[in-house]
Amino acid sequence: MAGKKDLDFTYTTIDKIFRLSIGEMGDYSGARYDGDFSMSLEAAQKAKHKFIADSLNIKQGSKVLDMACGWGPFSNYITSERGATSIGLTLSEGQAAACRKNGLNVQVKDCRYVQPGDFGIFDAITCIGGLEHFCSVEEWRAGKQEEVYSNFFKTIYELLPAGGRFYMQTMTFSKNMIPYEEFDINATKNSAAHVCALMVKQFPGSWLPYGPEMVIRNAAGFKLISQSSGRLDYIETIGQWRKKFRKFNLKKYMLFLSLIPRYITDKEFRHLLSIFRISPNRVCFEQEIMDHYRLVFEKV
Repeated sequence: MAGKKDLDFTYTTIDKIFRLSIGEMGDYSGARYDGDFSMSLEAAQKAKHKFIADSLNIKQGSKVLDMACGWGPFSNYITSERGATSIGLTLSEGQAAACRKNGLNVQVKDCRYVQPGDFGIFDAITCIGGLEHFCSVEEWRAGKQEEVYSNFFKTIYELLPAGGRFYMQTMTFSKNMIPYEEFDINATKNSAAHVCALMVKQFPGSWLPYGPEMVIRNAAGFKLISQSSGRLDYIETIGQWRKKFRKFNLKKYMLFLSLIPRYITDKEFRHLLSIFRISPNRVCFEQEIMDHYRLVFEKV
């Protein structure tokens, strides 16, 4: 799994730039346009939050665990719009500090190891994008990927009552995924080999599930309530993010300039910052190397 160091590299490094571009509680996961791409990014993100809350029956007084909570947009939605109580978890110090600054209850904790003794039992649990970081390349190569997912669902099972629901949103590998041995950071720009290599650089310690089927078959003790692809929605989301990242803001551009010395001396950091020039995950979605799924489970 991607560890604290890996996630700080990915998320804390771009924390200030992200919040200056997207907002204090910006949502760094695919929005829900549901075919209406005339919607603003903000409206589509709120539509996603409503869909999740409705799917999990979140209402006044519901106790919700928001795993991999990011900068807290869903926690903010359910506490302000639904009257729920939320506990958010992240491995990024930057995200946690930003969430607490905005009045959210967020802890720096590995969500794979949460036990009922930590926070009690929850009415509903979300993991929006977290599963993408749970299995490392090394674990996949050692044949442990399905064990990682099975163990995670055991954790979720212990934190919910019978009938309690769990929402997962995750990128997956899709029909045009190439063998790992073909990944090449020096390959032709936007080729499958190049964008896959960039994905590994930009999300160190992370390896995706092979389709939603791999996730579902490891969800012992749960029944699947709904499943839908958000691939086209994510393509649009990324396009809107890129417009916001490029929009001028003096403080943001001063931060960009402050990164130049490290950009010059650190090759790996250059790979990370290439996210502002090329979006490898968007290319992967467009080429159907990857897909994106919304899954709703219920404990039986």
